[in-house]
Amino acid sequence: MKKVLITGVAGFLGSHLCDRFINEGYYVIGMDNFITGDKKNLSHLEGNPNFEFIEHDVTKFVNIEGDLDYILHFASPASPIDYLKIPIQTLKVGSLGTHNLLGLAKVKKARILIASTSEVYGDPLVHPQTEDYYGNVNTIGPRGVYDEAKRFQESITMAYHRFHGLETRIVRIFNTYGPRMRLNDGRVIPAFMGQALRGEDLTIFGDGSQTRSFCYVDDQVEGIYRLLLSDYASPVNIGNPHEITIKDFAEEIIKLTGTGQKIIYKELPQDDPLQRQPDISLAKKILDWEPKIERSEGMLKTYNYFKSLSEEELYKRDHKDFKDHIKR
Repeated sequence: MKKVLITGVAGFLGSHLCDRFINEGYYVIGMDNFITGDKKNLSHLEGNPNFEFIEHDVTKFVNIEGDLDYILHFASPASPIDYLKIPIQTLKVGSLGTHNLLGLAKVKKARILIASTSEVYGDPLVHPQTEDYYGNVNTIGPRGVYDEAKRFQESITMAYHRFHGLETRIVRIFNTYGPRMRLNDGRVIPAFMGQALRGEDLTIFGDGSQTRSFCYVDDQVEGIYRLLLSDYASPVNIGNPHEITIKDFAEEIIKLTGTGQKIIYKELPQDDPLQRQPDISLAKKILDWEPKIERSEGMLKTYNYFKSLSEEELYKRDHKDFKDHIKR
């Protein structure tokens, strides 16, 4: 039985990856410090003999006993609400945390996959975004703590690959959605879903003409799984290339939920990207991958998940008290 370490395992995407690898016959070691992750995302794995959990902050030294075949580094705040509240921790997990895990991979002779993001492209001047585009990022803007953490993460990963010959993989993740997303985390889908379910008007920042491309979580996990097992070391976009404006998407949510709310408009935050659409030609070529799940199907599954949440979860505005982490 091969062994895989997944950091950020209690997060939305990390928990789905955990399920996939267990189903594929791997022994999974999950690691999280719950700064943004949720224990509820792992509750269904309690007592599973092929799952082990370690509560740990990857910005501190990481050690795993015994052999290790693969590492998937998904530990990082990923929503604007989180990384704007804990900017230093966000930078640390992208730098110190990545360094620690690359070191662990080197010692264990394990292959490591790093979770990067479409945010490395910033507010892109090239559309759709290809992997050879270097991006348009404001390094000192409020979003820079996340964007630059991920850009550094890619740089140090490639340095380990070139200098140490480490087997590395880099996935650039575009907007992903599905069950286990956290309401009110600042991302488009949970924000709209939460507002609709609470009977509030849907808030659009800007005029709604900005675009996003939404990939259902099962498709995203499939792409990541194929990339890990491939022989390709450079970054690969994994996302859904079907683009939609935020205004049109808000109207889809209102129709799906049958809530009939109005749309209200607020000022666009600084450096918020106006376009986000992946070019997935490379993923098609080297992974034989493209998304299969239509947005209508994925959104219905996601809506049913959010509808199942308790009233306490639905109205809870803040996930965590970050004061202990802000001191670090």
